[in-house]
Amino acid sequence: MFILKRQDVEITSIQHPKKDQQIPILSYQGQSFRLISLFKAEQAEEARSFWRDLTDNRGKACVLLEEPDRYSVWGKIRLEQLSNEDSKDEDAITPSFIQGCLLLVQALYFDVEDLLGNRQAKSFHKDFTKLLQKRNFPNTDSPDATKALLTVDPVKKLPLPSWREVHLYTLLQEVHHLGEEYFGNSNFAEGIDEILESMSSADKTQFMAWLNQFPEGKQWAIK
Repeated sequence: MFILKRQDVEITSIQHPKKDQQIPILSYQGQSFRLISLFKAEQAEEARSFWRDLTDNRGKACVLLEEPDRYSVWGKIRLEQLSNEDSKDEDAITPSFIQGCLLLVQALYFDVEDLLGNRQAKSFHKDFTKLLQKRNFPNTDSPDATKALLTVDPVKKLPLPSWREVHLYTLLQEVHHLGEEYFGNSNFAEGIDEILESMSSADKTQFMAWLNQFPEGKQWAIK
């Protein structure tokens, strides 16, 4: 949508209606945008690629803010979505989608552990942690947090991270690449029905329908 400089915009913050936190808001020409992802100064190409993917391939209304020490991507919102406690953020994601994605990631991790051994599993954990940090995923600040994402049942026990749809696109794409690196092909985490068996039938059906809507999901859905 737009590539902007810091002097082009106004950045303020508003109180989240349900949580004890401030939400950064970027204002430009009467429009409001919410922060999606931050990138370091040396990640310029990654930031532009991420922004183009959201705008060109996802149809999202986003801006890329270029600053001397960082880049950031912001998604368009209506402020009343945030100020009204009963309304939903247009980018809010169904919990079962997060659960389903984590089950797929965990299946790959367990395959690495079972088939390639404990050393490779530890290496996968490190690579997984790096990609979460590199792409600025929320709620992944500690080794324990990232380990839990790989090992704790997301349907019954794991407190779900506050991720949005764009995070799930990135997760599925990047972890699929990891799987190809570890196994040398894409024949991993097969048997998606078995992988998702802990989900309810309705949640599984909803998740599979969502998964088949975009390329990053389809490459997992055909397993």
